Amino acid sequence: MKILTANFVTCAVKACKSSPESFPLHFRDAELEQTDMEFNPTFLRNILPRIEWDALRTTAEETKPEVSGLDAAAEEGPQADNQPVAVDSGAESQDKLWKDLHKLLFETQVVEGKLVCGHCGHEYRIKEGIANFLLPNHLV
Repeated sequence: MKILTANFVTCAVKACKSSPESFPLHFRDAELEQTDMEFNPTFLRNILPRIEWDALRTTAEETKPEVSGLDAAAEEGPQADNQPVAVDSGAESQDKLWKDLHKLLFETQVVEGKLVCGHCGHEYRIKEGIANFLLPNHLV
């Protein structure tokens, strides 16, 4: 499960639908793996406006992936007008920021562990990189 995916999922328990504590789901006992991918500035530029930056920051703090400059990448987020700066900008520090965001969002994945709801405490197991979001009948 890629770190990016966790930014789009919330607890599926009916009682959690209206609770702000059900997002983001929190990683527990996460085993991380890095997979090299080609840097795709177009995809990165298009996905950034959809990122919940507070949730990403929480996820990054909990998983602590080995990404140099991660703090800057997670803190930077979109600019005040909610539009990211140009991915293609030539500044060396800016390039590093984009590469770090790419590494965090697309190359970092959780292969084993759990996602835990902050509201109800329900645990969604992650096995071989796949999160199991099926709920038992009493929680549906």
